[in-house]
Formats: sequence, C-alpha cells, structure tokens
Amino acid sequence: MTIAASAQKQAGRRKNHSPGGYHSKYLPFSLFTAAEWAQFRGQAPLNLSFDEIKRLRSLGDPLDIDEAERIYLPLLRLISCYIEASHLLQYERRRFLHQAALPPRPGTMPPFIIGIAGSVAVGKSTTARILQELLQRNPACPKVDLVTTDGFLYPNAVLRAQGKMQRKGFPESYDTKKLLQFLSAVKSGVCRVPAPLYSHLTYDIVKEERQIIDRPDILIIEGVNVLQVNTLLGRGLPFVSDFFDFSIYIDAEPQTIYQWYIDRFKSLRQTAFQNPQSYFREFAAMPEKEALAIAGNLWKTINLPNLEQNILPTSPRADLILHKGANHLVETVALRKL
Repeated sequence: MTIAASAQKQAGRRKNHSPGGYHSKYLPFSLFTAAEWAQFRGQAPLNLSFDEIKRLRSLGDPLDIDEAERIYLPLLRLISCYIEASHLLQYERRRFLHQAALPPRPGTMPPFIIGIAGSVAVGKSTTARILQELLQRNPACPKVDLVTTDGFLYPNAVLRAQGKMQRKGFPESYDTKKLLQFLSAVKSGVCRVPAPLYSHLTYDIVKEERQIIDRPDILIIEGVNVLQVNTLLGRGLPFVSDFFDFSIYIDAEPQTIYQWYIDRFKSLRQTAFQNPQSYFREFAAMPEKEALAIAGNLWKTINLPNLEQNILPTSPRADLILHKGANHLVETVALRKL
C-alpha cells in the first residue's frame, strides 16, 4: 500500500475521531504505515534486551523487541537528526556573535527538550522510558533526564479547598506557572533545578521529596497537558511547548483507550490497590462489578471529557503522532512536514 493510500484509508477510519485530527488534508503531516516507518531505522542495533523492555514498559503494554525496532529505532534516528541540527544552530549562533572560537561555558548549551503528550492509559510513560534508555545509550553518552508533569499538579489539599478534585488532570488542576518556571530554569542552564514528585500510590504530591535536574543534555517531559495552550494564565506567558525542541503525541481511538483504562484498572485491583497505603485501596475490597462501574463513571465524567476537550485537540501541535491500534501496537506514524 502506498503512503498516500494508507493516509486516505486512515483518514476514512478517523473522520469522527477529532475535529482537528492529524488526518486533515489541511494539516502539514506526512503519514506512514508502521511498515513504511520501519524502513527509516537505518543500521543502528536496538541495544535493548527483552528483559529490559519488560522493565521499561507500563502495566498491560505488550511492547516487544519487534515493536521497539520498527517504531522506536526510526524515531531515535529522527530525534538524533534534530539534536544534531540543534547543535549546528547553536554553533552558528555563536559564530554570529563572534564566539565560535571560544569553548562553550558550562551551562550555556541548552538541553534538547522532548515533550510527550496523550491521554491517560495510552502509553506515554512507556514511550518516555524507552526513549530515555535508547538516547542515553548513544555513543556520545548524553545525560538524559525524564520528568512527568504529574508532579506539577496542585496537592490534593489545595484541589479540595478549591472544589476541583473532580477536575484533577484538567488544565486548571496544574500549577502551570511552576512548570513554566521549571522549564525556563532548565533551558537556561541553571544547576540543580528541583522538580516536585507525585505518588500514584497515594494519588498526591510527595511533600518532602524532589527530583533534581542538573543540566542534562536531553530532558523528556511527559504528561497529558504538555501541548496545551495557556487559556488560564492570561496574555504574555509562554506555552509549555515553547520550550520543546521536539514533541510527540501518542494517539488511539477513545473507545480503545477506554478499554485499556479498564484493563489497567482490573490489574491494579490485584496489585497496587492492595497496598494499605493506596489511595484506591477501597476498590480492591469491593466486588469487581461495583468497582468497574465506578471506574467506568470516572472515565465518562473526567477522563473522556478531558481527552475530548483539552488533550486530543492539541495533537496537531505535535511534531510526530504515533497512532496505536487496539493491540497497543503503532499502526500509523504522522510526521510534521514543517
């Protein structure tokens, strides 16, 4: 099947998926099937064992060596091209400023920042961890850090006081100013920038702990909100994505994501929810039918509206879109032309 035919076929399948979906003929994307995309991997070996992939992938994600080779090796090669171009641009900028003969001062080379967006349960964390592992195994041995935007959620106490616990994950539940300050500091080469940590066990910010980001070569930022525009902070402030050098949107049909969400919920009832410290421990004790009914309602009232209103509409802002099928495997890759 040709690329054009593949794009037309995918567009037909996705007519009702998104009002601004990447299949639109008015958007500057080139579409590739997974098989076509795999041809761009080059000669680089994977350098990841199956046991390492199992350790990196999220609960319920069947990512294997074949998928890593056909999707992530071409992606790694593409990102490496972007990084090389970024370094060349920095050199040309220094040459323009008559600084090319001088060695760069520590902290003056800004980190290359990659943003990864998408719905809950779509596989953002797996993509982020796989990319981190592959990038830091580059022969140049770059320092690669990974930060999730969950740490920039307001604490539960603040959300309760504001009556926003049922809006957790929506744009207003994030301390976007703090996230922007963090990204600005990291991009500016500030040493030892603290990032707040979030516990999925307690469903809250970890008060006494911080992740220290100390001038990495590459920083990966992963979260549902990273491609959203600032509608809450007023004019004059940058978007989170303004700090990105490359951005990825992980996509799937909403009904498919819902099934993954329910499957993950079932697995968590048998694992993490059993922990006495778990915020969701009550779901482990109640009958499965009752627990699944509550999970389904949470999806319909919180996660689905957030996906439709705030997350999915940002997909055309990404540099690359990975569209997954029901089996979690990437079926289509959309690469921005401009």
